[in-house]
Amino acid sequence: MNSIQRTAVVTGATSDKGIGMAVARRYAREGWAVVVLDLDGEKSAKVAAEIGADFDVPSFGHAIDVADEASVAAAHATVQAEVAAGSLPPVGALANIAGITSPVPFLETTLDIWNKVMAVNATGTYLVTKAFLPGMIENGWGRIVNMSSVSAQRGGGVFGKVPYSSAKAAILGFTKALARELEDSGVTVNAVTPGAVDTNIRVGSTAETEAAITRDIPLGRTATTEEVAAVITFLSSEDASYLTGGTLDINGGSHLH
Repeated sequence: MNSIQRTAVVTGATSDKGIGMAVARRYAREGWAVVVLDLDGEKSAKVAAEIGADFDVPSFGHAIDVADEASVAAAHATVQAEVAAGSLPPVGALANIAGITSPVPFLETTLDIWNKVMAVNATGTYLVTKAFLPGMIENGWGRIVNMSSVSAQRGGGVFGKVPYSSAKAAILGFTKALARELEDSGVTVNAVTPGAVDTNIRVGSTAETEAAITRDIPLGRTATTEEVAAVITFLSSEDASYLTGGTLDINGGSHLH
């Protein structure tokens, strides 16, 4: 089956310099139909329309709060209605990109901050995966790619401290365990662990901050969102059929096992 016969669902995909938008555009460039899901439904629809026009693929955008079960269920139902109507092909890939950081030092972290970061990053990955997975199993083919972080491996960083690192580490465990459960389903589950990436999170950062970010990167620079997107779409391809339960590092050598 060619990828044009499948839809890729991407959460957190409306930020102009975000990884999610780069991922959605890369899927479309490679011939996938694309669903853009983010908090702002109007912007999601606009971004999806732009991607569809730019790459001549079916596209759809809808609002979602990945941390809210009812919102996830509503978004999934709407996407499935588009599939049933023939506006989109069946969902073949899910990229769980939506996430938030936690730059607050541990002793200044409130329970509200902890809960919010865990809810968006870890619980959001769980809820969206649980919603879209049954359709993939039914079709006997699927690719799930979860967004973790080098912070889960190294223990924090400039922009993400204890809650963020903990949530991203939870995603690694989730990925491995789910991959084992789905061993005979035709659905693979993998994670990516980007290091520093040139996204909108760094807008306004100081020269000192930028120097601290790149100091320990052997390649001497941060990643582009397109470089991260390339790895995610590879994991969604037929060429990645023998990869599951894995973690692909995209960190320029900043974390070497």
